[in-house]
Amino acid sequence: MDFRINRVTDLAEQVRSGQRSAVSLTEHALARIEALNPSINAFVALDAERALEQAEGVDQIIAAGGNPGPLAGIPIGVKDLEDAAGLPTTHGSPLHEGTEPARGDSALVARLRQAGCVVVGKTNTPEFGWTSRTENALHGLTRNPWNLDHTPGGSSGGSAAAIAAGMVPLATGSDGGGSIRIPSSACGLSGMKASLGRVPNGGREAPGWLELSSKGPMARSIFDVAAALEVVVGPEPTDLASLPKPEASFLDAVTDPHLPSTIGWSPDLGFAEVDAEVLANCERALGVLVDAGIEVVEVPNLFEGDCVEDWLTIVCTCLARSMEDHADHDRWLEVDPVLRLMVENGRTTSGIDVVRALDAQHQLNLRLVEHFHAVRLILTPTTAGVAPPVALGGLGLINGAEAQNWVQFTYAFNMTRSPAATVPVGLSATGVPIGMQIVGPQHADLAVLRAAAAVEQLLGFDAVAPC
Repeated sequence: MDFRINRVTDLAEQVRSGQRSAVSLTEHALARIEALNPSINAFVALDAERALEQAEGVDQIIAAGGNPGPLAGIPIGVKDLEDAAGLPTTHGSPLHEGTEPARGDSALVARLRQAGCVVVGKTNTPEFGWTSRTENALHGLTRNPWNLDHTPGGSSGGSAAAIAAGMVPLATGSDGGGSIRIPSSACGLSGMKASLGRVPNGGREAPGWLELSSKGPMARSIFDVAAALEVVVGPEPTDLASLPKPEASFLDAVTDPHLPSTIGWSPDLGFAEVDAEVLANCERALGVLVDAGIEVVEVPNLFEGDCVEDWLTIVCTCLARSMEDHADHDRWLEVDPVLRLMVENGRTTSGIDVVRALDAQHQLNLRLVEHFHAVRLILTPTTAGVAPPVALGGLGLINGAEAQNWVQFTYAFNMTRSPAATVPVGLSATGVPIGMQIVGPQHADLAVLRAAAAVEQLLGFDAVAPC
């Protein structure tokens, strides 16, 4: 059995029909984690006993003639920024070392459990999810299964690495600036940031990054992502941003894949430098689409400039709010120094500056709306550079030069709240995957899913990490 080549719906059907047991899937996940996690460090907490008890419960429901759900017996990892009952939520920070296990699940985890999933553990994340390199002082560095010398990206890097290594077929992620799309691209997965509110946050705490961040499932294929979205989307009374569930099915969307006859292409968003190897792989993929009869129209100057300063204004202010109670913690100086600087910046940001950054979101969306009058969807590289070597300490590489920001293509679409997916289009010379991003208008999640499934089908990228 290899979780990377079996659809989650097929595995769940085999469990429901008695061909496999939920316990056998969980045992396989735990064995794979035991074998590979020492070198990859995707999981930071496990509860094998509780996971096997959950799996036995699924099997007992089936034995009694019941249906435990559409994702019966599927083992999952949970990103260590959200709660899963019985496991600690450390946010990858020394400030939360020794924290008590969570008493309940996040809304996302609760819905996955209700669908029959089995939580096996927590996956690594950079401290408080602030960066695209998955490393922290508490749990250490996560490596890319395709090339252990490279990062899997972040901040959902532990989840992406776990899926790419075949430890679990499904995991949770969150995306406030690219944190699902970046690691999905780096680890050869198809990933999706749904429209804000599709997958509810909710719960007792207000959203950590206001209306930038969307939670969601992560998997190897867009079909598996859609299968998980099918059970987790829908309104949540405690989430002011949550959306009604669409009448159409997410699974139906990916079983009927197609692209619009005309699609936009922005190679640089109007301002970004792009690595030649990334661009060549994306252009090769575009050629396949053109050969299939799709008209690809270049979209010049998608945006007037990089919105990173406005995005950072919101992020830093949110981090300052979230971490204000920890300033006197005896381990405060162990917090990543760049993160501490961001918190300090957030503390001195004025209310008017925050409102101006929110105004920038409005203007960015207006710009997108204009482009979507001409094309239904827009393609871009997912990242400006290939996921870099860990030896660079968080820097990237673009055309051979060290670069601070190798992820310029994602956060603008958090600002606009757009649905955005990534699909693998090839491998770099270092063996690390490269992705292409598909962006749609607000709430056009189904159109983005259909297009991602069509691109997957046309490109036929079926390689798996060499582990």
